[in-house]
Amino acid sequence: MTLKTLWYETDSRFIPGHYQPATLIDLALSRDIDSHRLLRGTGLFHEDILAGQTRLSPQQFLALIGNSRRLLDADDSSFLFGQRLLPGHYGAASHSLQHAQNLHQALDTLIQQQALLSPLVAPRLLLDEQYAYCYWLDSCGAGEQWRFLLEASMTSLIAMSQWLSGQRLPWECSFSHAEPRYVEQYWVHLGEHTQFRRPLDLMRIPREFLTQPWPNASATAGQVARQQATAQLEQLGLGSGFLDCLYRYLQTHVRQTPNLEQAALAFAMSPATLKRKLQKHDTCFQHQVDLVRKHVALYLYQVKGWSNDDVAQYLSFNDAANFRRSFKRWTGSTPRLIRQLFSAG
Repeated sequence: MTLKTLWYETDSRFIPGHYQPATLIDLALSRDIDSHRLLRGTGLFHEDILAGQTRLSPQQFLALIGNSRRLLDADDSSFLFGQRLLPGHYGAASHSLQHAQNLHQALDTLIQQQALLSPLVAPRLLLDEQYAYCYWLDSCGAGEQWRFLLEASMTSLIAMSQWLSGQRLPWECSFSHAEPRYVEQYWVHLGEHTQFRRPLDLMRIPREFLTQPWPNASATAGQVARQQATAQLEQLGLGSGFLDCLYRYLQTHVRQTPNLEQAALAFAMSPATLKRKLQKHDTCFQHQVDLVRKHVALYLYQVKGWSNDDVAQYLSFNDAANFRRSFKRWTGSTPRLIRQLFSAG
């Protein structure tokens, strides 16, 4: 079966410069950063951004983020950037967010309109009986800019939901990296219950907050805006990033663990071309397979409450020891410790 999804890649120029990039540029300019230094190496000029016609590739946007981090040299940069991101000023997609009737509709909009609202970072939503979980995927090979994007993305969702709901919602955030020296920025912007060295970069909130009505939403304006945003995406012809499409394919076939040749066939390209595309996105096929299997295993442990043997069998491991070794390679911990961690949580 050949996939017909149209995706964007790290060198696809489709991100309007006056959308998210302008938000970061304005933050830097507000701190007296010279625009020429800020845009050096990106192939962009501030005058082009102001004209409203420039389109950036993810690669150019990541270069802009790298310059901003270096020139701002401030612990709060990613969080201040995140506070300004959503709903944003991105046309119909932002209007549809602004008129979301509740958190669930806002999350659905953010996921469906990801190419317009969050082109570098793909949000994913999972539900169990008690909680809604939101986790984030690297769409374009962010490399050393990933933590900045992760901090900004979580901050943007918390800030938006607080503004639109009229209250500070009880989000809890966890990160796979160690506690940074600027942990107070996490406490201020994400909450004092933020945790580190966890299995997954994840946000969660009690499920009842998904459907609480938001006070200033217009159902009619929201529906029209969603239709217009969908038409804009169709005109763009790009639904999600190449890595996102590969992730969904591998997730759908996680029990069969397709190899490189099978995946290349599904994407109507040669194995060599698939390898080149993955290298261009700063990753490899095995890393993507491991990422999907890690996420599925953690889901089965935390949400489904499955045993080690059940998870190993679901992921087609015939040997329990081999599964434990693989799991430790994916997460840095053993299945037993992970299950204890979830039980304690």
